[in-house]
Amino acid sequence: MSAYMLLCNYTDQGIKNIKEAPNRRAAARGLGQKFGVDIKAGYLAIGPYDLVIHVEAPNDEALPTFLLSLGSRGNEGPTTLKVFPEAEFDKIVGAVA
Repeated sequence: MSAYMLLCNYTDQGIKNIKEAPNRRAAARGLGQKFGVDIKAGYLAIGPYDLVIHVEAPNDEALPTFLLSLGSRGNEGPTTLKVFPEAEFDKIVGAVA
């Protein structure tokens, strides 16, 4: 599984209907399961992003399919970062010539 951080901002629609956020979060988890994407944790953020969400996906194809499906609902827009856990980081650094 690959790990990703989604840096999200609410759209005008998303903030207008903010009280629905808990239900949208549950729906997003269900949608993620359909594509093999596991939402590990979500955080309300203060700063340039409204939400930071940690997800894991089986491959780089599953995540954009999930994000496009989620984005079509019009509530959030993510910037996606692929991240590497410490063990993978050490392996990558060990291969540096």
